[in-house]
Parts: sequence; structure tokens; C-alpha cells
Amino acid sequence: MSSALIPLEKALDFLLKTVKENSEVIDVALPDALGCVLAASQRAGFDVPDFDNSAMDGYAVNTRDTVASACRLPVSQIIAAGHNGTPLQAGTAARIFTGAPIPEGTDAVVIQENTRADNDHVEIMVLPVVGENIRLKGHDIEKDSEVLQAGHRMRPQDLGMLASLGIARVKVKRRLKVAIINTGDEVIPPGQALAPGQIYDSNSFTLEGLLKGMGLDVIKKGIVDDSLENTEVALAAAAEEADCIITTGGVSVGDEDHVRQAVENLGELGLWKLAIKPGKPFSYGHIRNGDADVPFFGLPGNPVAVFVTFTMLVRPYLLKTQGCRSLAAPSVRIKAGFKIAKPASRLEFIRVRLETDDNGEQTLDAFGNQGSSIMTSLSWADGLAEIPLGQIVEKGDWLKFIPFRGLL
Repeated sequence: MSSALIPLEKALDFLLKTVKENSEVIDVALPDALGCVLAASQRAGFDVPDFDNSAMDGYAVNTRDTVASACRLPVSQIIAAGHNGTPLQAGTAARIFTGAPIPEGTDAVVIQENTRADNDHVEIMVLPVVGENIRLKGHDIEKDSEVLQAGHRMRPQDLGMLASLGIARVKVKRRLKVAIINTGDEVIPPGQALAPGQIYDSNSFTLEGLLKGMGLDVIKKGIVDDSLENTEVALAAAAEEADCIITTGGVSVGDEDHVRQAVENLGELGLWKLAIKPGKPFSYGHIRNGDADVPFFGLPGNPVAVFVTFTMLVRPYLLKTQGCRSLAAPSVRIKAGFKIAKPASRLEFIRVRLETDDNGEQTLDAFGNQGSSIMTSLSWADGLAEIPLGQIVEKGDWLKFIPFRGLL
């Protein structure tokens, strides 16, 4: 395998071409579909709304009866939501509430604020136009229309929309099971007392949150010490129960970095070392488990590098494996509110926060210490700014901004 650093775009293209899409489909109750990827498109069985209804509290009228300003009409009926009225009598108005069916003979609803009630009459202060404040049948969803496509990842608003169509169960791709393994003699779980030279495991918690945010099942395999034998045992065991394996640490070039060698002993390594910062010591391959090849991602040990490589490479891979249609992390272009005088030596992702300048325009502020071990930078930031290879940054330069909100 070449030791040359691999550009991010080339690495991502390679990864996505190796994806074997998950073909297992399960039928789940609607609440359990959150975060899952639809296996079949969803269509509307009826119009939404299924009847013309009032968009506001007010009075249903026929505009032929409201030709003069401040006209006064008798109120012939009251129609509440969930109740059908009778056809509107000519020369009258119907008291109507939001969501109530529009009675036959009505062509407008005058909002309550534009009327003055007087016992059993109402004075129309502002003349309506035809169609005003009436929600027509099917104006939201038409019967038989496709409302969600196969490959869509379900969000809370999608659950509500399908529920409005009476859909109680959907077919989705089975959630992937992803195993997380941390490596390092110095790493211990939170809750224990630190001995000299030890650090707490943080990477598995970050990865668990990212994976669960994608709607995937997480298998935490714990911490493996720096030995080739134990690393191989842990990887082989994970391959027996997971659809994908992610490790952190142990993929660099140190004498105690055994993950790369263990993967080559148990399967094959397809990618190693990226031309990005942070995240250079990234690796990808597979672990053989009988006749199956279980995808493997070896992420760096530094926490910011874990976050960046997962976001830019692992996340789109897992989304495509689930059959998801949308793979790229959402991004926008925003002006820099900072300067970087030294040209980027690799494609760089820096932690930034949204700020508002004196002109009311949004800009990006960069965290002071961009080291890949500085976890506080991730909690401080609103997202990542991409700095292309060789670029310096001046205040006012437009940068690609990847908000964290689009990743969860």
C-alpha cells in the first residue's frame, strides 16, 4: 500500500464505491422508525385536508352578501372543529372556528379581528375576497401523491406527517450494529481514579452519540490494551456480532500502534493516511468473519480527529450502507471573522462559532487553540470551517461552514 497521503475526496469516493447496501427490511411501528431509513416510498391514501376548512377563527360568508363596508349580517349557525354545519343561508354569516368544515355556499372567511359581534349579528368591518382564509381540500397533500421516498431517513416531523395520513407502521432498513473499540494502555473508563499517565476514555462516548444520532445500534466493546494479540481477539469478536467496526487510536506508526497490523492479519487494509488535518492517521479495511467481510474504520486517537474523520468519511459510508439518499453533511458559505496567515498544509477543518458583526451579518469566529486533542473546542463550536490546501484566510473571506446541527 502506498504511503502517500490520500486526498479526502479520493478517499470518500473509494469508500462509497465499496459499500454493500444493507438489504434487510423490517416492519416497525411508526414511533420506532425515528432515525431509520425508509425501505419503501410512502403515498397518501387520501387528501390532506380531506375537506375544505377554515384557516382562522371568524365568520364564514358569501362575498355576494358583503358588498358594502361595515355590512351587518345575522349569524345563522355556529360551526366548531370536528362538526359539520348546514348550507349557509343567503344573506347570513356562520360563526366558524379554525379547522371547522366550510359550509356549502361559503366562499370566504372573515377573521374575527375584522368583525364586530352584536348579539346574534356580526358587522363585517373589512370586506373579504373570494377564497380568503379557506384551506382547500388537498392543499397540503393530494391523494396518491408520494410524500416520502425510499431512502429517506426519518425525522420527528416525518413521523407526524405520516401519522396524519393514518399510517401506523412502515418498512425500514434494519438498523446497523456498529461496534466501538478503544485502544491504549493509558485509557480507562470514567468513574475510576486516574493513575499517573492515564486518561479517561472520551472517544467512545462521542462516537456513541454520533451513531445513535444516526439511528444506529451501538455495541461498546470496551478498551483494549496495546498488544497485537489482544487487539486481534477484540476485532475478531466484534466482527462476529457487528455490521461495522470502529476503533480509535493505534493506527499511527508508533511501536505500540497495533490496530493496522491486526487488521492486515485478520482481513485487509484498503486505505491508510489522509491528506487532512486533523485526521491524518485514518484507516479503512475489513475483517473476515467466515464468508463475510465486516467493514472496519480505524480512527485516530485524538478526540477532534475522531469527530472530523467520522463526520467526513464514516458517516456518509454508513448512510449509504443504509440506503440513504442524502449522504453529504449540510453546509453553507459564511464569511470569516478571523485571519490565518499561514497557508494550510493539508485540507483543514477548524472549529468555529457563529457570531454577528456590527452590521448584523453572521460571521465565523475560530477557536484559539486548534490542536486535535482540544475537546473543549468541539463543545465551544457551532461547526467546522473547511480551509482548502494552501489557502490563507483573511477577514471577510467566504468559507464552507458545516454546522454540527446537520450532523445529529
